[in-house]
Parts: sequence; C-alpha cells; structure tokens
Amino acid sequence: MTSLVTDQGIIHYETYGRGRPVLLLHGWLGSWNLWRETIEVLGKEFRTYAVDFWGFGESGGNKEQNNYTVDNYVELVHQFMDKLGIVKAPLIGHSMGGTVSLSTAIRYPEKVVKVAVIGSPVNGSSLNLLLKASGYPAVASVFWISPPLVRLFLRGYSYFMARDGRTMSNMISRDLSQVTMQAFFQSIGTLRQTDLRPRLSEIKVPTLGIYGKNDIIVDPRQREVLKAGVKQAEIAYYSDAGHFPMLDTSEKFIEDIRSFLKAPLTTAPVSVTTSAAANTASANVGAGTNPGESRAQAPKSP
Repeated sequence: MTSLVTDQGIIHYETYGRGRPVLLLHGWLGSWNLWRETIEVLGKEFRTYAVDFWGFGESGGNKEQNNYTVDNYVELVHQFMDKLGIVKAPLIGHSMGGTVSLSTAIRYPEKVVKVAVIGSPVNGSSLNLLLKASGYPAVASVFWISPPLVRLFLRGYSYFMARDGRTMSNMISRDLSQVTMQAFFQSIGTLRQTDLRPRLSEIKVPTLGIYGKNDIIVDPRQREVLKAGVKQAEIAYYSDAGHFPMLDTSEKFIEDIRSFLKAPLTTAPVSVTTSAAANTASANVGAGTNPGESRAQAPKSP
C-alpha cells in the first residue's frame, strides 16, 4: 500500500509500470481496484497511478471537513500530482472520476495533457433515479440504517450493471465496506448538482468519451453532450457494454485507451470506434511528464 498525507486526509494509490505518468480515477462507491487489469496492461508502456478518492478505498478523509465533494476531489488530483512531482499527465476517469477529470482539465489546464472519460456524467441530471436520491442526506441515512441490506441490494443490482455479475458483485461488496455514510451521500450529492456544460469549451486537450449502450447508471446520451461541448472530443460507443466497459469488453476498452494515450499531441485525437483502434504510435508519445520512471511491482489482490 502506498499513500500520501495531506491536510484533508490520506490519499492511497497503487502505481505500476515505467514510462510517462497516467492517472486513473474511479467512480462512486469504487476504488483503485476497478483498474487492476487496466494498469497491468498499460504499465508495460506507462507509469500508472490508480488513486482512491477521500472516503473511498483506503483513502481516509478528515471527518471535520466536508471534503467528499467533486470540487475537493479535483483538489485531490492537483495535490497528488504536486506532491509526486508529476508536472502534467493524461487523466482517465470512470463515472464520477471522469467528471472529476473534466473538471480538473477546466480548473488546472496546465496539469492535463489528455482526458478520457468512461460512462461519466457531464450533467448530474443524467444519473439514474436511485443515484440521485442517494445524494439526499435523509435518503442516505435510511440506506445506512442497515449496511448489510444495502450491500445485499447492490450485490443483486450488480448483475444488471455488468456482464459478469458475480465479479461486479464481489467488487462492489468489497468497496462498499470501506465507504462511510458521509462520503456516500456527499460525493453523489455534489455529483448530482454538477453541470459542466457551460465550461466544456474551455477544455482544449485531446478528449475521449467511452460510453456503453446498456448503461443503466448514467444516460449514455451524455456522449452527445460531451461532443457538443468539447469539439475535438472523440466518442467510442460500445453497443455490447454497460457502465463498466473495462469489465464488459476489456480487450476493446484497453486497446482504445492505449491508442488514445499513444496518439501524438501534435495531431488530432486518435479516432476510435466500437472496434479496437490500430496501434501505430510510439509508446510514450502524448503522455505526461514525470521525473521518476522506475518499474514497480504489480499490485497484489486484496
């Protein structure tokens, strides 16, 4: 386990690989573990950092501060990069992590060289009804009366969220056991209120949006909102995936991410479709800048 200490809490992260840095950010109720297979593949060409947001995974937040918000997670990314000496890097974010990635590119454009978002809401109104309701403290407190019942419900719901329901169910159960009620409702509450549409045009870096046709968590039409606001954005629409394309169609997902990361910054963003894009660029072109590039061990299963 690797961690950094900040005034707002401990930031846990897993790192693997050698090369230019790439940051990966998980979604609501998730953790770095979502990216296990992704970082093992990308780590052959990049230095990957899978980060736990405050209040999730093994990152502890300061309970005296309201730091489980989308805005504070943007600051987490900024502090994380500064403390590790990462001058700039691509950001890859799933769901809420993608919203944080887009927000970071708007607030700290000098830090971000590319952005890839997966099933991410640009406008919080695109969340499904259950997630929007979870953002209200009164509703969240009802959910939290019996955490075992919440886990039981989500275990069953997992079979509708991903093709491999058992893997999804086990991952959610493990991650949910590390989430506090405060992090549970504050994070989704601020995500529900987020609307990046007025500022999307400020994002000038290459951008990739990956959305699954069968997503029941975030309306997949958010891909159209992203494309309308970020003119240079490329969209990959997976007809055979839901909210977790890294699990549903892992090979296609990883190849599209690799192609996007390796495309030169001096040209238009790599064009990706629902089929894996061709891999022709050199390994480190288009990634970020990191003073340390030593090989790390693959993270072990918990």
